[in-house]
Amino acid sequence: MRTAFLWLIRLAVGRPALIILVAAGVSVVAFLQARTLEVDTDFANLLPDRYESVQALQRLQDEVGAESTVDIAIESDSLEASIAFAKTLIPSALALEQASSGDPYFSAVAFRNDIDYLEQYALYFASPSELDSLEALILEQARRARQLADPSLTADARSASQGPSPSQDGRVADLRRSLASFGLREYYLNGDSTVLGLRFYPAGAQTDIGFIEDLYRDLDRLISATEPATFAPDLKVTTAGRLLRQSVEIRAITDDVQRSFGAGVGAVLVVVTLFFFYKTLQARGAGRLTPRVIGSAVMRAPLTALVLGTPLLMALCWAGGVASITFGTLNLMTATLGLVLFGLGIDYGIHFFARYAEERGRGEGVESAAEICFASTGLAIAISAVTTAGSLYVLTLADFRGFSEFGWIGGSGILFAMASMLVVLPALLSLLERLHLLNYETLGEGNSTQGERRFPAPRLLVVGSLLMSAYALWALPDTRFEYDFGALNPTFPEYEARAARVQPVFDTEGRLRNPAYLLLERPEDVPEAVKVLRERAAQDTLIYTVLSLQERFPTDSASIQQKLDRLADIRALLDDPFLRLDTSGDVDRLGAALTIEEPVPLDSVPEFLRRPFTTRTGEVGNFVLVYASASLSDGRVSMRFADLVGEVRLEDGSTHYAASTSIVAADMLRLMLGEAPIMVMITALLVLAIVVITFRSVRWAALALTPLIVGLLWMLAVMEVFSIPFTFYNLVVLPAILGIGNDAGVHLVHRYREEGPGSLRFVIRSTGEHVTMGALTTLIGFGGQLLSFHPGLQSIGLLAVIGNTTTIAAALLFLPALLQILEDRGWLSHSFGRASGAEVSKERAPR
Repeated sequence: MRTAFLWLIRLAVGRPALIILVAAGVSVVAFLQARTLEVDTDFANLLPDRYESVQALQRLQDEVGAESTVDIAIESDSLEASIAFAKTLIPSALALEQASSGDPYFSAVAFRNDIDYLEQYALYFASPSELDSLEALILEQARRARQLADPSLTADARSASQGPSPSQDGRVADLRRSLASFGLREYYLNGDSTVLGLRFYPAGAQTDIGFIEDLYRDLDRLISATEPATFAPDLKVTTAGRLLRQSVEIRAITDDVQRSFGAGVGAVLVVVTLFFFYKTLQARGAGRLTPRVIGSAVMRAPLTALVLGTPLLMALCWAGGVASITFGTLNLMTATLGLVLFGLGIDYGIHFFARYAEERGRGEGVESAAEICFASTGLAIAISAVTTAGSLYVLTLADFRGFSEFGWIGGSGILFAMASMLVVLPALLSLLERLHLLNYETLGEGNSTQGERRFPAPRLLVVGSLLMSAYALWALPDTRFEYDFGALNPTFPEYEARAARVQPVFDTEGRLRNPAYLLLERPEDVPEAVKVLRERAAQDTLIYTVLSLQERFPTDSASIQQKLDRLADIRALLDDPFLRLDTSGDVDRLGAALTIEEPVPLDSVPEFLRRPFTTRTGEVGNFVLVYASASLSDGRVSMRFADLVGEVRLEDGSTHYAASTSIVAADMLRLMLGEAPIMVMITALLVLAIVVITFRSVRWAALALTPLIVGLLWMLAVMEVFSIPFTFYNLVVLPAILGIGNDAGVHLVHRYREEGPGSLRFVIRSTGEHVTMGALTTLIGFGGQLLSFHPGLQSIGLLAVIGNTTTIAAALLFLPALLQILEDRGWLSHSFGRASGAEVSKERAPR
C-alpha cells in the first residue's frame, strides 16, 4: 500500500479536479444504465434454467399459459341483475385494447358453463374406475332384485341377505362430485348466490408491470362507465385476481425500496455529520469550546455529508450499472442492496476521513496526512473491504440465484466503495482544502498515549463473554428454521379485502387448487402416467387426486372404441329382467345416459370442460393434473409433494417432470439449505486466509478474528432467547455477516499494533469511535429492511442487525479486555510488527 499505489494517492491529492471529473462522468453513464433495473418477484427465476422443475414450468407456461388471472366479483341480492351486468360487461371487456399497441387485454373469459351437455354425456366422461363402480352398483342391484323375487326364501332370509341397501343416488352423486373438477357449475357463485364471478384470461405479458397497471385502470374505467347501479341499486363490482396481487407486490416492493433508501441515506448522513461535527470540535478546539470554534464546526458540518456522500453515491451508481448489464433485473434479495451498500460503504469513508482529521490536527500537511491515512488506515480499509467483498463473492459459486446475484452485486459494490473512498474522497478533501472550505490544520488531540489508563474490568468481561458463548453452543441444536412460506409472504390489506370478495366464488372446489402438471410427449403415455401416480397416491395420502382428459375423454380411435364397448357392456347389464322390475325410475334414467353409441367429437365439447386440459392454442394437452391434499405453503410438505410427483418414469424408460410453482419452491428450498452451510464454510476459510496473510502472524490474525467468532456465538444466543428463526431469506446474509463482522476486529488490532502497548484506551477512543460509527451506519443500512412491509425482507434486516450488533459489541468489549489481559501477562510485548515504534514516527516526520 505504501509503495505500489503511492502514485494513486498523490495523483488524487495533486490533481483532484481531474479525478472528480472522471469519476463523475463514469457515474453519470452508470446511473443511466442502472435506471433500467426492475424488480422481478418470480421465485422460479431464482433457480438455474438447467433444473428440470424450471424447464417443466417454462414449458407449462408456453403450452398452457401462466396461472395469473383477472377475477371480478359482482355482488347483489338479485342474481338476475348480476347476470345481466356480466352479459353487458363481457363483450366490452374482451374488446378492450392496449393504448400503446392496440392489442387486446384479454383472450378469453370464464362465465357460464353448459351443464346440460354434461348431464347428457356424463357417462362418456366417466373414468374407468368410475365405470367400474357403476358396473358394481348395477350388478349389486340385480343381485338384490333376484333375491327379492326368489320364492324359495323366507321373508326373514331375504331381509338378512339384503343387508343395508346402498344408495344409487349417492353413487351418482359421488360421480357428479368427481366430475366437479371439470367445472360442473352453470355460474361461478358463492353459497347463497349473492356473488357472481367472472374470470378473464390476460393476453399480454404477465410480468410487465406497466401492462398490468394499464389493464386494471382501463377495466375499472369500463366497469364505472357500464354503471352498475342501473342494473340494481345494491350491485357492487370488485376487481381482484392473482394478476392484481402480482402488480401490487411489485409496486409495493419498488416503492418500499425507494422510500427506505431515501430515508436510510438521510439517516446515515445525519448520523455521520453529527459524528464529524463532534470530531471537528475535538480537533479544532483541543478541548476549548469557544463560539468561534463552534461556529466554524457548524458551518463545515454540511460539507461532511457532501464529502462522504458524493463518492459513495458514485460507487452505488457503478454497482447499479454493473448489475443492470449483468442481470438486467433485481430479485427480492438484491432489491434492498442499495441502502445496505450505502451503510457499509460509508464505513470506509468514516475511517479515512476521521484518521485524516486526526493527522491534520497533529500538524500534518494535506498531502502527508492523505499518504499516512492511505498507508495505515487505508490498509485496514482494504483488508476489510477485500474480506467483505470476498465473503460476498463466495456466494456467486451458488446455483441459487438469490445467493449468487446478491454476492456479485454486493461484492462489486463493496470494492467500488473502497476504491471511491481511497481515491475520490482524498481528491474531494484536497479540493475543499484548496478552496479553504475545510481546514483541520490546528491544534488537536495529539498522539500521546501517556497517562492512558488500563481497559477496565478485563477479567469480568472475558469471563462473562465466554459464559454467553458457552450458552450459545449449548443452545445451537435448538436453532430453528422457518419452513412456512406463508409466514414470509407479505399481506396487502387493500388487495386482501378485494380477494376476500372473490374467494368464495372460485374456491368452492376446496382442495382442487394449484395442481401440478405432468407434461407428456404422447397421448398414449397418459394412462400409464396416471397409473403410476395413483399407485403413489395409494402409498401417500398427500396426493389427493389425479386427473387427465384422456382418461375421461378418449382422443384416439382405439381409446374411443374401448370406451364405447365399455358403455355397451354396462348397457347390456340393464337388460337383466329382474332390473326391469325397478319402479323407482333409476334404471330408466341410467339407461338413457347409456344410449351413446357414437364417438363424441372433441370440437363439440364445451370449452369449460376442455379448458383445464387444453393448450393455449386450443389443442388437447398431453398432461396429467395432480392435486395435493394439504397446503403446500409449508416447505417440508412441498418437498414431500415434489418427491411424490416431480418425476415419473414410464416402462419404456422415458422420464417426465411435473410443473408447478410449489415444486420449483421445493427445489429452491433444498438447494438453499444445501448450499448455505457450504457458502458459510468457504467464506470462513476465505476470511481466515485473508486476515492471516495480511497480518503475517497467526497470533495477531487470531486476535483480529476473535470478535467475529464470539459475536456470532452471541448472535445465536440472542436468536435462541427471542425465538428468532433462520428463514428462506435471511440465510443469504450469513456469509455477509462473516465479512462485515470481521471489520471491527481488523481495524482495532491493526491500530493497536501501530500504537503499541499501553494504547488500548486511546485505540478505543480513536479507532473504536470510528468502528462504532461504521457499525452504526451498517445497522442503519440493514435496519431499513426492518421497516419493510415484506416479512422476508424484515427477516434479512433483523438477522443482519443482530449479527452486526453482537460482532461490534464483541469487538468493543471482549477484544480490548482480552488484549489487556494478554498485555498484562507480557504475551504481546514481543510481537508488535513493523507498523509501530520508529517506523510510525518516520511516517509522521515532516515532509
